[in-house]
Amino acid sequence: MQAQGKGNSSREAKLGRVALVGCGFVADLYMRSLAAHPEIAVVAAHDHDEARIATFAAHWGVARAPTLESLLARLSPGDVVLNLTNPSAHFAVSRTCLEAGHHVWCEKPLTLELAQARALHDLAEARGLMLASAPSSLLGEAAQVLIGAVRRGVAGTPRLIYAEMDDGFIPQAPYAKWQSESGAAWPHADEFAVGCTLEHAGYVLSWLIAMFGSVTRVVSASAEVIPDKPGASGAPDVSVATLFFENGPVTRLTCSIVGSHDHRLRIFGDKGVLQVREVWDNAAAVRFYRRFTLRRRLIEHPIGRRIRARGPSHPKVGRWGAASMNFALGPAEMLAALAEGRACRLTNAMALHLTEVTLALQGPTGVVEIESRCAPMEVAPWV
Repeated sequence: MQAQGKGNSSREAKLGRVALVGCGFVADLYMRSLAAHPEIAVVAAHDHDEARIATFAAHWGVARAPTLESLLARLSPGDVVLNLTNPSAHFAVSRTCLEAGHHVWCEKPLTLELAQARALHDLAEARGLMLASAPSSLLGEAAQVLIGAVRRGVAGTPRLIYAEMDDGFIPQAPYAKWQSESGAAWPHADEFAVGCTLEHAGYVLSWLIAMFGSVTRVVSASAEVIPDKPGASGAPDVSVATLFFENGPVTRLTCSIVGSHDHRLRIFGDKGVLQVREVWDNAAAVRFYRRFTLRRRLIEHPIGRRIRARGPSHPKVGRWGAASMNFALGPAEMLAALAEGRACRLTNAMALHLTEVTLALQGPTGVVEIESRCAPMEVAPWV
């Protein structure tokens, strides 16, 4: 979906408008996802790299804003700014947008420091604005169906959760050849410097927070086990944490760029196991493996019963690289909440809580008592 040329103009938008700040690798994923949402218009895009914004704007047919200030001047109340800049710029850009009176959707991590996340949360609350943080996948079909299955007691009372976010031995991958649709390079320097936990833990942690609400304590251990990778800065390559929820089961969450690719989420209940094999796929199957006894042995059925949505869910986006996700679901939810005059399911409290817990996973190793709180998310009506 584009602002001009290849897609909807702002006059055609039926739901609302967004503007992009940062036109690197992930921005193409957002544009490809927005193409599935003709009800949303892209007002303009800005990037500090003039060559990059020229290429991006030409590829997608979007209007260019030479400065952040000029971009914000094009916006109206109710528009949403997508902060897709490098992680080190997230805080400053989001703060500027909130101070200008605009709602913000920010790529993960929301900030690199907890004090900054609290400052953004408090600013958004004081201004009556929405502040939401990626990923959008918690609004995807797989996540919503899984949450619904848990709440209906499909597996009985959940007792334990194993969540994996292992991406394979990334430093040996041909990442220098990875490019986005309009030619932006995969930002390996940021990925390695920020670390896989801050970059990727949210893909499962957001599901769990939406499912059960607040995490009260994190016991974590993390380490940099590949010190000679390009741009190494001490950020951990692996983290293993135990999460304690206020109203939910104990969870073990593992992140790494070392272990073989494994994006499973398993919920062990009294009646059996609920599982999603690939959390990076919005359409991944949610399956229930019932438990039974056979000849004095306790067995989980080898064939899981698929749990499906009760109706059409959301626009799907084709696979790009390792993921098949609609990156626009978060901004679409914000705009829908505004249009319908209701509270957004992605709350400011959730953005802060997700950030605080993720930073606790990052380290240093030890026990962290989590101060922020947020309520569980209401499931989609099609679940």
